[in-house]
Amino acid sequence: MAKEIELSTLRHSTAHVMAEAVLEMFPDAQIAIGPAIENGFYYDFDLPRPLTDADLETITKNMRKIINSGKEFVRKEVTREEAREIFKDQKYKLELLDAIPEGETVTTYTQGSFTDLCRGPHVDSTKDLCADGFKLLSIAGAYWRGNEKNKMLTRIYATAWASKEDLRAYMDHLADIEKRDHRKLGKELDLFSLHEEAGPGLVYWHPRGARIRQTIEQFWREEHYKNGYEMVYTPHVGKSWLWETSGHLGFYKDSMYPPMKMDNTDYYVKPMNCPFHIMIYQNSKKSYRDLPCRWAELGTVYRYEKAGSLHGLMRVRGFTQDDAHLFVTPDQMDEEIMEVLRFSLHMLHSFGFNDIHAYISTKPEKSVGEVEKWDAATEALKKAVEKEGLKYDVDEGGGAFYGPKIDLKIKDAIGREWQLSTVQFDFNLPERFGMTFVDKDGVEKRPYMIHRALLGSIERFFGVLMENYAGAFPPWLSPDQIAIIPVGDMAYDYSKSLADTLKKEGFRVALDLSDDRMNAKIRKAQKQKTPYMLVIGEKEMADNLVSIRYRNGKQANLVPTADFIKEVHSAIDNKEQI
Repeated sequence: MAKEIELSTLRHSTAHVMAEAVLEMFPDAQIAIGPAIENGFYYDFDLPRPLTDADLETITKNMRKIINSGKEFVRKEVTREEAREIFKDQKYKLELLDAIPEGETVTTYTQGSFTDLCRGPHVDSTKDLCADGFKLLSIAGAYWRGNEKNKMLTRIYATAWASKEDLRAYMDHLADIEKRDHRKLGKELDLFSLHEEAGPGLVYWHPRGARIRQTIEQFWREEHYKNGYEMVYTPHVGKSWLWETSGHLGFYKDSMYPPMKMDNTDYYVKPMNCPFHIMIYQNSKKSYRDLPCRWAELGTVYRYEKAGSLHGLMRVRGFTQDDAHLFVTPDQMDEEIMEVLRFSLHMLHSFGFNDIHAYISTKPEKSVGEVEKWDAATEALKKAVEKEGLKYDVDEGGGAFYGPKIDLKIKDAIGREWQLSTVQFDFNLPERFGMTFVDKDGVEKRPYMIHRALLGSIERFFGVLMENYAGAFPPWLSPDQIAIIPVGDMAYDYSKSLADTLKKEGFRVALDLSDDRMNAKIRKAQKQKTPYMLVIGEKEMADNLVSIRYRNGKQANLVPTADFIKEVHSAIDNKEQI
């Protein structure tokens, strides 16, 4: 199998082979679309019955036969009338045909007896595909054209690679992703839960998960105060005029919860914090001497996401934004952007993310604000990124209509990219709310407004952290930093005293006084991914020592307790991973 073939072409061709194999099983099946996607492909079918895992095995065997048969992929340009005749029994293909603009060439591809309406490209022959380089992964439902009013079709997801070895490497990668799935880890480690019956997309934080969240939030607040921010708290609901003025009701209403009628007025649960911060700004007249205002809030917001888009902690309906808004004079813009980017990178580095890529989005065709402001703001973003030595790409015209922005994306432990921090200019809201400050010349002017999120949201960031560390959080974040495991009843009193000592040092300690055997207690602590496990027996009790079993498998026996305390403090203070 030639390595130089584009993977997208290889996968699209394999999708056609899969469609042919499915039609061999179900001659009356209706076929829809089968595109190549990232790392694989899918094909949608209208079938006479649901598919089973056994069906996937049969389809796989049929596909291998087709691949090994060496059928050529033949491209043909046809008229619309010819295409209608070819696909007269395939209603979805006829609908796709009708969607092709007039004047555009209509093409088909045929391998053996199977013909598909397709613009290509494809490999020359099925022999160019690897019979052991693909795998059918899963069966799902998908509405035709993604519209819930249309029929639900059967979608087969698959992956395809240039060789058996490449497939094996990818399947190992998928296994790693499954192992790291935050939904699975959240249940195993007793961190959080979601309750469909009580409201989908709403997160319940369990005590162990709440410990981690509290640690994240405490660090977040401390770092903000160190970096010149002040904390604010704002309401969860506001009158409709607030959202009309901000424009959310005009642009964002479908993602907002329905209004509540109180005092003959509509109130909305907030989907964002920014209008509330503006209200605080407007509470008093501002001079240039009062700026910059840097206000941060861990504000819980609510957005009505469609049920089908909800995904663990990554996509929820209620979440806490690590939000901040900066109100600055034009003269302060460059320095503030430099500082906010430096602060963003500091926070990401603190949580162990060092592979960071910036994306700068510039002025779109439709926008508000003067061109000069856009140019100056965009230049400020570029200068800041270049000063920090960040790799970056420019998305020309990709900015929101109200201002340019920087998105910071990190790569996790297995190379997946996640968007976390955003620095977003806003020329729209200061205008809508009539925000002003009195400048040095005594003239009222508009401040620049900068939206800034460091972590995105606490919920999603927590999910990213879980998957990055596979649940084995660094000691400073672990819900239990130390597990104490006494060897028999005689060590219970000493272990209790040791636990008290360690707690006074500020450590989070789990003391296992159950009747389980020592090895069972160690396994329990290992399953909870506790960084340090202290085994306490007679020798340890006699000389105020501890025997340490580290989460990474290392051991250190008969260590002075004072030395252990110093070691843990150092790991926490330096945010080390063990």
